[in-house]
Amino acid sequence: MKKLFSLVVTAALAVTSLFAFAGCSSASQGGSGASEFKVGAIYINSQNDTSGYTYAHHHGITEAMKTVGLDPSKDLYIVDNVPEDDEKVKQAIDQLAGNGCDIIFGISFGYINAMEEKAKEYPDIIFSHATGYLSNDKNFNNYFGRIYQARYLAGIAAGYKSLATGNNNIGYVSAWGTEYAETCSGINGFALGAMSVNPDAKISVYEIFTWGDQELERQAAETLIDTYGCGVIAQHCDSAQPQIVANEKGVYGCGYNSDMTAEAPEAHLTAPIWNWDAYYATAMKAAMTDPSTFMTAVGNYYEGLNAGLVDVSALSKNCEPETKEAIDLAKNLMKSGEWDVFSGVKLSFSGAAGSVAVAKTDSALIANDGKEIVVAGGPSVDDGVIQGSMNYYVEGVTQVN
Repeated sequence: MKKLFSLVVTAALAVTSLFAFAGCSSASQGGSGASEFKVGAIYINSQNDTSGYTYAHHHGITEAMKTVGLDPSKDLYIVDNVPEDDEKVKQAIDQLAGNGCDIIFGISFGYINAMEEKAKEYPDIIFSHATGYLSNDKNFNNYFGRIYQARYLAGIAAGYKSLATGNNNIGYVSAWGTEYAETCSGINGFALGAMSVNPDAKISVYEIFTWGDQELERQAAETLIDTYGCGVIAQHCDSAQPQIVANEKGVYGCGYNSDMTAEAPEAHLTAPIWNWDAYYATAMKAAMTDPSTFMTAVGNYYEGLNAGLVDVSALSKNCEPETKEAIDLAKNLMKSGEWDVFSGVKLSFSGAAGSVAVAKTDSALIANDGKEIVVAGGPSVDDGVIQGSMNYYVEGVTQVN
């Protein structure tokens, strides 16, 4: 009877293993030299996405692997479509550990607790978590960047378009609102950029309460256009649906994560984008060189325009003529360290194409409830605020749902 029970358990485990590994893809089970190093990745959506959040990370990982001498077709193991559920994430990690992965990247915020726990269970594997805040001093870090800088630049494009169309209403489809500093700082950065060009711009935020639901993203964009009269649609969500809706309804938009002009050729202006390969190459090199010094060499990573981690995509034909000059002026001020978005200094742009000028004016940073965040002329808020406690909207921003 014991033997029969053992055979049944073994068979059951084999079937469970077969189904558990169904979501993992790789063309290799090992190699020699550099290919002995294996990269694991856990994605919130499909590795086959052609735009959006998961696409940007997947593209960054594969490009970085080529840079460091790894072959994505042989040395990359992926478990995709993993929801933000601790047990599902743990299963994915066990799967990648079983594949012999030396470093595991988890790209969604909600993977945070499972990755922290599994980093203790697998001390010889490097765990690297996007957008989170937890870490240890041995094998678990977090990575993110100053995407608010790129959002400010996209806001400039939106501001010029709102002036050209005579419509001051700008919509913003956001996964979350003030609950997360990540979304809130992005919304605020975009709004300040738009108002640097059009001081009368009003940004209406529609929160969908999830990182990725294409139908909700579409519905939110439709509501912002049909109910609130928005002529430009920005976004902090996973897919190109808000841009597609903008295209269908004859308005304009700024995407996110990747250039969405192909999906919305008559609507898309530009998008704040991540050049994730800048981080992934740094992390892989450190882990390949000496994993025991990974946290010293890389640590918790937070870079921006200077490191090439963030930027805006190529401006489309839909942008106003002054847009590029104004964006370049703002970008140079940020890269030089002379100015940053959440300071007590306001930028304003004037002049026609070929002669755009930027002015800096001491002006307090004010929340939409009237509270003074930074005094006029004061320095930018600390990184800790931008990453963790910016849970307020600036003047000019209203949540509509």
